[in-house]
Amino acid sequence: MEIVVHHPVGATITDLSIRDVDPDIAGRLAILLAEHGVLVLPGQDVDDAAFVAFLRRFGELTFTVGETAVPGFPDLNVVSNVGRTTPPRSSFHVDTSYVRRPPAFTALRAVEVPSAGGATQFTNQYRAYDTLPSDLRDELAGRTVTHVVTGLDLPDDAETSAEHPVFREHPRSRRTALYLSTPQRCAAISGVAPARARELVDLLYAHSTAEDNVLRHEWSPGDVVMWDNACVLHRADHFGVVGDRVMHRGMVAAG
Repeated sequence: MEIVVHHPVGATITDLSIRDVDPDIAGRLAILLAEHGVLVLPGQDVDDAAFVAFLRRFGELTFTVGETAVPGFPDLNVVSNVGRTTPPRSSFHVDTSYVRRPPAFTALRAVEVPSAGGATQFTNQYRAYDTLPSDLRDELAGRTVTHVVTGLDLPDDAETSAEHPVFREHPRSRRTALYLSTPQRCAAISGVAPARARELVDLLYAHSTAEDNVLRHEWSPGDVVMWDNACVLHRADHFGVVGDRVMHRGMVAAG
């Protein structure tokens, strides 16, 4: 297993088939995810059954209610631009942060890769916290953000909002990450007036997603990419996509 570390976030691992990932290797990968945020695993000649088996090495799988499942694989959902007259919209976010226990990991398997465009971008939320101006750190210390759901039709008994620390300690690395999502999903900050809370969310979001804090992954056939939702934001770049872009997504529940 060869590891190449990227700046400002992420690492590529070669000479490893996800078919061969046993519990010990999964433990090593979880440590690497906590350290580097994103793992790119190129050259994976696998189907959905092998993809699901790989994800289950990390824990129980979870599914976002309201998403479109992959036929025959209810733990996976489809991320696709096929049949759309306008490109999908995507902004930097954390998956399913509106629940009390958001998914620990998300992974995408490239099913169809467009001939141009369609990259996925990731931010380093450890670095976002470490480089935050001291006055903002002081103002936000000990506060929480209320995360809310957007864009999904959920059943009446589903979770639709949850509070999380603005500065969240990673459960494995014990490093502090700046934890937020797209501004539309950040409804309030504890103890802060609404106008100031909106201003702060916008400042934090712009700081997190600054160009020097973003890794851009251009997809190749056979890529599997996995990331740690506790320390990165992500988004798909749908600008200038030529051809079909089809990904299958799986998520691992928090332990």
